Amino acid sequence: MAVYILKRILQAIPVFFGATLLIYFMVFAMPGDPIAGLFGDKQPNPALLERLRAEYHLDEPFIVQYGYYIAGIFRGDFGTSFSGQPVGDVLARTFPITLRLAVMSVGIAFVLAIVIGLFSALGKGGIFDNSMLVLALIFIAVPIFVLAFLAQYFLAIQLGWFKPTVGADNDWGDLWLPAWVLGFSVYATSMRLTRASTIETLGQDWVRTAYSKGLPRGRVIPVHVLRNSLIPMVTDLGTVFGVLMVGATVTEGIFNVPGVGNTLYQAIIRGENPTVVSFVTVFVVVYVLINLVVDLIYGLLDPRIRYVSS
Repeated sequence: MAVYILKRILQAIPVFFGATLLIYFMVFAMPGDPIAGLFGDKQPNPALLERLRAEYHLDEPFIVQYGYYIAGIFRGDFGTSFSGQPVGDVLARTFPITLRLAVMSVGIAFVLAIVIGLFSALGKGGIFDNSMLVLALIFIAVPIFVLAFLAQYFLAIQLGWFKPTVGADNDWGDLWLPAWVLGFSVYATSMRLTRASTIETLGQDWVRTAYSKGLPRGRVIPVHVLRNSLIPMVTDLGTVFGVLMVGATVTEGIFNVPGVGNTLYQAIIRGENPTVVSFVTVFVVVYVLINLVVDLIYGLLDPRIRYVSS
């Protein structure tokens, strides 16, 4: 296992450099002058423009700019936004909020997918199974912003169960409504995967063998069936968690969540290129780590999986 982890880390190195180089190129190759854009319609002093371009190395060739950026990353310096605020401070303020929101959303989706998917598979073709499949299709078809506005209006404004917006406090309690919206929006796919995988597992010979040995249903289902049925869902939820950590921009915007997605959107609108590049760089690292964790969980769920150095 240690060799496998080392191999995955080494494989992540070219992914990191390739992704950051591509992102840096795409962001800084966009048309327009971000420095001049800070002044709006005003005509700044040309000497001031040149000084600011030199300060942010915008007068250097592209590869030199990228070299300065990577060197700063390895020093723990994510650069400074054009407004003068350290990008690291922005990340430190917004990343924990999005992390809490992602953990709550994935937790909700995980529990719902396991419970509903398992019972749907056990009652395949029944009223509950068909009802849950229809409900899942509805959640898949409804856009996230529609689901968010409906939840905000009915659950927060009409019923008063939640706060309609998050605001500056952004503690765990304030994040419940956007977490439920995100959880329901992503649970449907995981539920269908759990249901399909459970149905397939129930038809395996070794499950019938377990029953023939006299093992009770209460042991066969959770220990032998569910454990092996979780592998596709772990893959899906691992990917979903990575996407949510990148930032559920629409949901964060609707509920005024001061997280990564909302901040990144505002940075793109303002042309804050250092902020955009640094945020996406952190996303690349998070995504690679999440995929590594997902692969390790495979080994815990399925004893047939063995990682070797070959």
